[in-house]
Parts: sequence; C-alpha cells; structure tokens
Amino acid sequence: MAPDETLDTAAVRRAAASAESSAANRAWWDAAADHYLEEHGDFLGAEKFVWGPEGLSEDDAGLLGDVAGARVLEVGAGAAQCSRWLLAAGADPVALDLSGVMLQRGRDLSARSGLDVPLVQADAAWLPFADASFDLACSAYGGVPFVDDSARVMREVARVLRPGGRWAFSVTHPMRWCFPDDPGEAGLVVTSSYFDRTPYVEQDAQGRATYVEHHRTLGDRVRELTHAGLRLVDVVEPEWPADNTRTWGAWSPLRGRLVPGTAIFVCSRP
Repeated sequence: MAPDETLDTAAVRRAAASAESSAANRAWWDAAADHYLEEHGDFLGAEKFVWGPEGLSEDDAGLLGDVAGARVLEVGAGAAQCSRWLLAAGADPVALDLSGVMLQRGRDLSARSGLDVPLVQADAAWLPFADASFDLACSAYGGVPFVDDSARVMREVARVLRPGGRWAFSVTHPMRWCFPDDPGEAGLVVTSSYFDRTPYVEQDAQGRATYVEHHRTLGDRVRELTHAGLRLVDVVEPEWPADNTRTWGAWSPLRGRLVPGTAIFVCSRP
C-alpha cells in the first residue's frame, strides 16, 4: 500500500474518485520525492530497472524482451531510473509521470549519469501520445495503482502500442491487501477482505485526501487487460531472495518468504 513516507495524516478506507486521487497523489509525490530517493536511491540506482522490493531486475527477468531500437513508454516513471536503463540498453524511451518534482529529480540524475531521457508530465489515464506510437510500455510500481480508473490506463496503453507491442507492469500483489501494512508478524494476519475494493486513503484533519491507492483483484486485472484488447502472456510473482535483507515499508524478508509481495503482468497487443 502506501510508501513509507508519512505526513500528519490518518489512514482510512473510503471512496476516492479520479480527480481527488490524481490531485492527492501528485501533491504527495511532489512532497515526498526527496525523502523517497534519499531512502531508496541506493536500491533503485540512477539507471537500474528493478521490478519491485524483492530486487528482481530486468537484466535477470528479461520480461520486455530485446529492447534495442525499440520505442518505449515508461508509465509512472518517478525519477526515470528504468528509462535510463532502457536508454543504456539501446532503446528509445520516454518517461512519463504525474509528479513534476519527481521528473525534476529525474533531470538531475540524467545530468549526473549522462543518460538524458525525454520526460513528460501527464496522467497515466490520459496519455498524450498518438495511436500506435510505441513498441513497448512498462511500469515498475508506477501509475497503475494510483489511478481510480485503471481500466482506462490499460485502454490507453493498448491504444499507444503498435501491433505486436508488449506491456509489462508491476504492482503490489493483490493478496497483500488482506494484511496490515506491517513488515513484522502483525503483517501475516488477515484483517481485510481480499474482495474489498475500497481505496486506501491517507487524509488530513479536514478529510482531504493526501494519498490514494486503489485495489484490484487478480481477476479484475485480467479483465481490465482483456477488455482493452490485450493478451495476458504471464503473471510473475517474484520470490524473496535469501540475500535481500532489506525492509522497505511493509515489504520485508519475513513476509516475503511467506506471502507474495509483487505481481508483474506481462501482456501483448495482438
């Protein structure tokens, strides 16, 4: 659920429509960008492609296939670490994110690394690109769970992909929504219904949302993809590696050895 940067807020489960989600998450990531990168920058690097807290890298997973020469859209790119990896691998990437501050940190990292990636500030549900303009699209814990209408994200990605294109994205594993957001033993006890799609919302004392995340079941994701005209190729559930001793928010070696933390959906456009 929520990353480990907290403000003076209360966590609730309540409805949160598209406009509220978008405004809250843009403001949250703008405010949290520096702390987030300070906390996780060594893990994420400046030009690494990591699919989730387990540490599975695209170097090892190869879920996008051969990216050399491919036009690639990264959705919810943050500071564009994955896009710089793609550029170094010979791709032609574009990094899109809702947060202007995160994209500015991406510019800073590009200046230091010498890998300059085009950056676009936009909502994942309204991609500002022409039809069939990309060969590949990807998102590593990016925009998908932060959008109320994630089915629209799938339709938009399908629209901008060329026939034969691939779309791979990682999100918190839907099973994790049954458990408290706790990296310890308390996080191993089911307290919520897997079927409860009520958004997770952090709100201020006036009830204004400051952070929103939306839950979908595995079946929901499959239906979103197929209704968008995409074909599901694989669902990857990375196991927690023995050499990863890092705790990242609610992700930890204790939980990771017992409960899947990440789901990666790999799809193609026929």
